Amino acid sequence: MAEDTSKVPIEMVRNIGISAHIDSGKTTLSERILFYTSKIHAIHEVKGKDQVGATMDFMELEREKGITIQSAATYCMWKGFNINLIDTPGHVDFTIEVERALRVLDGAVLVLCSVAGVQSQSITVDRQMKRYKVPRLCFVNKMDRAGANPFRGIQMLREKLRHNAHLVMYPIGAEDQFQGVVDLVQMKAFYFDGDNGENIREEAIPADIKAECDKYREELISAAAEFDEVVGEKYLGGEEISVAELREAIRKGTLSLQLTPVFVGSAYKNKGVQLLLDGVTYYLPNPSEKENIALDQRNNEAEITLKSDSNLPFVGLAFKLEDGRYGQLTYMRVYQGQLKKGEFIVNSTNEKRVKVPRIVRMHANEMNDVETAKAGDIVALFGVECSSGDTFTDGTIKYSMTSMFVPDAVISLSVQPKDKSGETNFSKALNRFTKEDPTFRVHRDEESNQTIISGMGELHLEIYCERMKREYNCEVVVGKPQVAYRETIQAKGTFNYTHKKQTGGSGQFGRVAGYLEPLPSDAVLQYEFVDEITGGVIPRNFIPAVDKGFKEAIKEGRLIGFPIVGVRCVINDGAYHAVDSSEQAFKTAALMAFREGYERATPVVLEPIMKLEVSAPEEFQGSVMGQVNQRRGVIVNSGTSDGYCVIEAEVPLSEMFGYSTDLRSATQGKGEFSMEFQKYSAAPRNVQDELVKKYQEKKAKEASGK
Repeated sequence: MAEDTSKVPIEMVRNIGISAHIDSGKTTLSERILFYTSKIHAIHEVKGKDQVGATMDFMELEREKGITIQSAATYCMWKGFNINLIDTPGHVDFTIEVERALRVLDGAVLVLCSVAGVQSQSITVDRQMKRYKVPRLCFVNKMDRAGANPFRGIQMLREKLRHNAHLVMYPIGAEDQFQGVVDLVQMKAFYFDGDNGENIREEAIPADIKAECDKYREELISAAAEFDEVVGEKYLGGEEISVAELREAIRKGTLSLQLTPVFVGSAYKNKGVQLLLDGVTYYLPNPSEKENIALDQRNNEAEITLKSDSNLPFVGLAFKLEDGRYGQLTYMRVYQGQLKKGEFIVNSTNEKRVKVPRIVRMHANEMNDVETAKAGDIVALFGVECSSGDTFTDGTIKYSMTSMFVPDAVISLSVQPKDKSGETNFSKALNRFTKEDPTFRVHRDEESNQTIISGMGELHLEIYCERMKREYNCEVVVGKPQVAYRETIQAKGTFNYTHKKQTGGSGQFGRVAGYLEPLPSDAVLQYEFVDEITGGVIPRNFIPAVDKGFKEAIKEGRLIGFPIVGVRCVINDGAYHAVDSSEQAFKTAALMAFREGYERATPVVLEPIMKLEVSAPEEFQGSVMGQVNQRRGVIVNSGTSDGYCVIEAEVPLSEMFGYSTDLRSATQGKGEFSMEFQKYSAAPRNVQDELVKKYQEKKAKEASGK
């Protein structure tokens, strides 16, 4: 039976996400939260012999690989609070899932592993939280593991992520001696009894850690005093501060993004999770406390602050699409007004009116029907066709919400169905995946006539190929992975090109002169067009055609056929003919002029450089470093703690294929690594020459085949 959440006042609603580095225990934590809030009646584990699998990892593939691929949504009630929860993937290849969840959430729980602390993906997630100004709590998980050290985690939060992090829970013991936690706000010890830690026992603080707890409470009050005058004055005056006053001060600091309360526990061993849930209700914002901005399309995109008021015109954002067994499922966050079943809503992107046939609240892959969704709710709609990131209104206003940041793809593969009979399903699958996932891109290579899929990494594309086979019964043949190179220029290159064509009737004429130059490395745009034409040597109505010609030219570089970035095209001279000049003539002239200038501007190939973080037992440090060096990697940082070495390096993506197998064999299967895109930089001369040679051979082969 679904709880009726429609009666819950907005002050008691929390929209939170759980995000972290892969393997920090996010899904295990979500599973415990669902158990303690009575959403599920038995706990299932993520990996191992558990046949059922974790509730939130409901895709077959997720259960096999023991990782989260899609963010899953659910909701639960805790002490009268309605908590909408999204469990997000930790793997960098599925970063868009985290991105879109954080876009619509009001608060988040950043999970750290007590042994590893802040890892590379924790840094990425933190950057995403900052991008969307999401207040967060931190939960230091896995306190039962050998080498658990929450104090090092706090140190890393402060140093690596620049968080003003303070303990609100102090651990009683660690590793196999981890017994419970002390709540530093109430100054009481809590233990978790029963098979699943469901019985909470409150005791006095053990004498041997009382002094430490006092010290950390003092630090917490000192930090919270910055955000609340009452606590500030009492702290300076040496007066006693009540539990309610301290909580209010911590809450203010958390909401201002200037303070991160840190909780400790072990989700796997069922310790500390209930107190984290209390923390979510005490310290994270309700939907009305988070500022959400929309742009008014009828008023020059003026910024409008949305209010979580059910009586105002409806505004909602479709942030995620899924192809369910009943058709497209559209996840929507309601920001303003309310949404009723059977009503019409309007898509601000294409002005289409659509009827809402069914509204459901999701619990992983189960659905509970509701009649109405109010401001602050996260629901799913059936039968509403749209794209990820579309804004919906009730039609009386035309607002659009800023969409999320979508990173560029770094790797491509050619794919084709194994059998001719699978072609229909193949295109159905690709259509669905591109609609669902903005980082998954598909295009057709005209020259080789192949279908190319691009994404965030090997695992990302591997999962989609596997899903085609399972969900669409379409096996695919996969080509070799291809790295997304770029081309750019390093010097100034002038051009002066006249396009002249005389055929029967009117001819074509256009002259374009000027120069290309590199844009500064920190430029936001990758292409800039500058018009310095004076005296009407090129008429104004032909200038946009010149811009179009340049844009056409940068799609494919002359070195290896990849897009050209970081270039400024300046035109300062030209000529036209009263009869023979046309838009087409100037577009062609600009295209050829660009090619002329490009040859003179010292073109180079850029390759994607990945940020690599490897952790392995110390005895393998030498061979791990050797492998990184062999792959043209540059080691940026290395350190050891608790018998493990952590190596950070920058490595070209082209050298990283098959790395997981090599790392496993070099470390007896004990090494782990994570990798994410860092930047583009110029490829060494020998690599560039090899790439150019291959490209020319390919062109020659295609030319001879025609």
